[in-house]
Amino acid sequence: MSNALYDTAPDFSQPIAVLKHCHDRIRKQLQTMQNLLAHLPMHGADVDAQKAAQAVLKYFNHAAHLHHDDEEQNLLPMLQATARDADASLLAELVPAILAGHEQMDRDWTIIKTQLEQIANGTSTTLSASDVARFCDTYAAHMVQEETHIATMAKRLFTPEQMAQLGSAMQVRRGITPDLPPSQVPEQQAVPVNNTVADGVVLADLRLDYGRASLTEQDVLDDPIAQFGKWFEEAMHAKVNEPNAMSVATVDADGKPSSRIVLIKQYDQRGFTWYTNYESQKGQQLRANPRAALLFFWSELERQVRIEGSVVQTAAEESDKYFYSRPVKSQIAAIASQQSAPIANREQMEANYDAAAAVSGEQPVRPAHWGGYRLDPVRIEFWQGRRSRFHDRIVYEKQADGSWVKERLQP
Repeated sequence: MSNALYDTAPDFSQPIAVLKHCHDRIRKQLQTMQNLLAHLPMHGADVDAQKAAQAVLKYFNHAAHLHHDDEEQNLLPMLQATARDADASLLAELVPAILAGHEQMDRDWTIIKTQLEQIANGTSTTLSASDVARFCDTYAAHMVQEETHIATMAKRLFTPEQMAQLGSAMQVRRGITPDLPPSQVPEQQAVPVNNTVADGVVLADLRLDYGRASLTEQDVLDDPIAQFGKWFEEAMHAKVNEPNAMSVATVDADGKPSSRIVLIKQYDQRGFTWYTNYESQKGQQLRANPRAALLFFWSELERQVRIEGSVVQTAAEESDKYFYSRPVKSQIAAIASQQSAPIANREQMEANYDAAAAVSGEQPVRPAHWGGYRLDPVRIEFWQGRRSRFHDRIVYEKQADGSWVKERLQP
């Protein structure tokens, strides 16, 4: 019933051939699912059916996403940076559909995966023909479009150096150390050691040409908090990876800056709230200089939001409310850790946790040194990526009377 997961693949010096090879393997797994549909009514979740389901799960859980990443992070951006005229116009039409196809296939796979997992362990014989048909049809059309247009364009436009860069990036993604012959090493790599290279590409040459949306003065709401809420909801609906993650930048008494990623827990007209240890590095810096800058970056939507303002501690009642909403183990961790202070080793950290757990039991008490900060914004900037680095930037500045004035900034 199942197909071998591993077979002979083209060398990564032929990255477009590798992508076609990935398509062929995907087609085999799609055929296995279709065979499984016919097999289950007659034989149930027998050994052959379980092996078939396991093979499909193994491929789409562990290998298929690499193919999508090859396209989204390397092939398509490289083509967008290279294509001109008719090729560029064709890409502008195709790329949004390809990215939407990836998202659709990911959603469909989530549905089919649950069914296959139950077949793989012998607890169910149910595999929806309509779900499989939708998944297979979407994948088949997607692969034909890429082979017809994207692959042929890459083979026509890419230089040997670009092909080498693409192949190298694909190897790195798969945990393979690139081992390219001198003739295929990109010319940009023949540079002094201090010219850092990542994924086979000189960092100075890394660029993604944005183009998914625009931002005009008419697009944004008059209230920047409402506008933030609108973008945050869109980030949630787009399934952005951790849309609530933000960088918090602070400055110490000597003017030395530092930043870190934290999770926003609330935003409203009063400002933007997060929780932490007041004795941590950021806590000490905020005592010395109670101003900070926040940054949200939603790469999937090609957006960022920059927020600046003054910071105050939240009321004890608010800190209590959030602290007691956390899992007990997280409450104990907040008690046990002297955040940002040195410690000898992990074992000592675990010992401190065990000691705090023994004292706290199932009802820990919020320590006075742990609570919330709220940034009261005076400046909020919305940034939308655009092609050729000609980005859209709309900034709001708070006035003395509490009103907001917005204007466009040059990129």
